[in-house]
Amino acid sequence: MFDLIFNGLSPFNGALLLGLSFVASFITVSLGIGGGVLLLAVMASIFPPAALIPIHGVIQLGANLVRCLVLLRHVTWPPLISFAVGSVAGVLLGGQLVVTLPSAWVQIGVGAFVIWSIWMRPPAWLARWPWLTGAFSSFLTMFFGATGPFVATFSKALNQPRQAHVATHAAMMTLQHLLKTLAFGLLGFAFAPWLPFIVLMILLGAAGTAIGKQLLLRISDKAFRRGLDLALLILSLRLIWVGVHSLMA
Repeated sequence: MFDLIFNGLSPFNGALLLGLSFVASFITVSLGIGGGVLLLAVMASIFPPAALIPIHGVIQLGANLVRCLVLLRHVTWPPLISFAVGSVAGVLLGGQLVVTLPSAWVQIGVGAFVIWSIWMRPPAWLARWPWLTGAFSSFLTMFFGATGPFVATFSKALNQPRQAHVATHAAMMTLQHLLKTLAFGLLGFAFAPWLPFIVLMILLGAAGTAIGKQLLLRISDKAFRRGLDLALLILSLRLIWVGVHSLMA
């Protein structure tokens, strides 16, 4: 039964990821960002590199779609059109290159990208052009998975209330992960063996979203972000070490 659900993952790792899906969605709906990157960092330590980005993408598609539907009336729609056009171009270009990337470089790239997302911000001028934000972030997501922090730079620049920011960001990420999932499907990735696991991950994520919408975190956003950043940093350094070790082996 466990093998059917987890498709080769150990029961411990599978259960860990299911619980993390709940936590990641709770974090994202509460703070607006962070859950997808956290999930990616942990998945990259457990998943086969070739399956990491496609499976993470379809799980994030479900998580962001739930978040978007829960907050649908708060979505700011006009920027999504330009973002969508750019996203199609970015996914098409990234899809031409992603299949040739060695697995060790995927691990190193994910680790470096997560560290970058903790401390750095994309150029401010990108926030003014939704199509460019969509194209560049969608190109990156084919390789590194969690580009939510990058897209958040644009949605934050719209100067919206907290709920509108989370809802609009979720709508953009839903579109981006949908395009990525379609692209990996066309490239021949087999999603079917992972379907039971994906469904459970999305359901646990939906529960995290529902509770996260209702509850406020007891600690400050600043203190929580520091703890999250520390965890991400440790996981990312481990990923980079594993990737470099594989290249040197």
